[in-house]
Amino acid sequence: MSFDLNDEQRAFQETARRFGREQLAPGYQRRESEGRIDRALVRDMGALGLIAPELPEEFGGLGTPSLTSGLIAEAIGYADINAAYIQILGSLNGKIIAGHASPELARRWLPRLIAGEVIVALGLTEPRGGSDAAHLALSARRDGDQYILNGEKSSISMADQADAVVLFARTGPADSGARGVSAFLVPMDTHGITTQRYNDLGSKAIGRSSIFFDNVTVPAGNRLAAEGAGFVQVMQGFDFSRALIGLQVLGSAQASLDESWAYVQERKAFGAPLSKNQGVIFPLAEAETHVAAARQLCYHTLALRDAGKPHTAEAAMCKWLAPKTAVDVIHQCLLTHGHYGWSLDLPHQQRLRDVMGLEIGDGTAQIMKLIISREKLKDAAI
Repeated sequence: MSFDLNDEQRAFQETARRFGREQLAPGYQRRESEGRIDRALVRDMGALGLIAPELPEEFGGLGTPSLTSGLIAEAIGYADINAAYIQILGSLNGKIIAGHASPELARRWLPRLIAGEVIVALGLTEPRGGSDAAHLALSARRDGDQYILNGEKSSISMADQADAVVLFARTGPADSGARGVSAFLVPMDTHGITTQRYNDLGSKAIGRSSIFFDNVTVPAGNRLAAEGAGFVQVMQGFDFSRALIGLQVLGSAQASLDESWAYVQERKAFGAPLSKNQGVIFPLAEAETHVAAARQLCYHTLALRDAGKPHTAEAAMCKWLAPKTAVDVIHQCLLTHGHYGWSLDLPHQQRLRDVMGLEIGDGTAQIMKLIISREKLKDAAI
């Protein structure tokens, strides 16, 4: 399958690269200490069309192919992997809202999401569930023309920075599994919602939090699609976001690789540049190969999506392979820099910590391999 880019895609890619180089990369390490992403940067991303450009034009999107969003995620991830998550959240939640919200609700939120004026988090994981996402405990009880929410979500990225959350809650009996899960768009300033941030190893600019819902009321009109259809919505959305996450982390790995190639040409040892030492450059050559292979898998997955073909297995491959590859590559780049690489002054250590979290978040490698196995053994019970 060919991945020749058209002029529009090249323009988006160059815009994202320039924005990353000029506005994101210089503040990448500073934003970790600040523990948040400046809203001005988010609005700038939106103004440049770098948030969910694949969404329909009627909601403020540009109707671009999915591959375009992947190119943006990769280019932004090269400069700041955390800022790239803004694009991925926008695409994942934007698709859910555009496809399942009432027209009025979609028109109220999507233009602002695409413009970078609001951030919408995804509320799926719970304390007891983790990867067992279908067995939710947070309840949504119907009361006339509204629902009453009670319970807790855990490990929710950007929860304390978001303006709203696409929330998955149990509307059916406790034993109804996925069939009893419904989705809602809930403003985060609704009375009864509180958050508590975690102290994480990485991705501090994004942040993870628990969200607590204490008799929170949400209009029935904020339900997304039919009652009980929520789990299907998020699973379909993940086939898109998993490929985007793959490119997000590979962009970060490529940044460390490029810096390492430059370093081995400049740094001298035993009277010659390190680039003359095969023991130094061969690991980098292997890393380039692995990144290129994982990148092509992600592009292939998005091309399948754009062609309307099944891509669930391929998306799961992206989600486990790309983060593992990125972690291994960035680790090697850190080692290549020797004692300089061990310094907090260089970005390799932060990239390593930021990427490592995505070996867990949005689905572990074990869950991804189970999805791949099920797709390949459609008629087998595993």
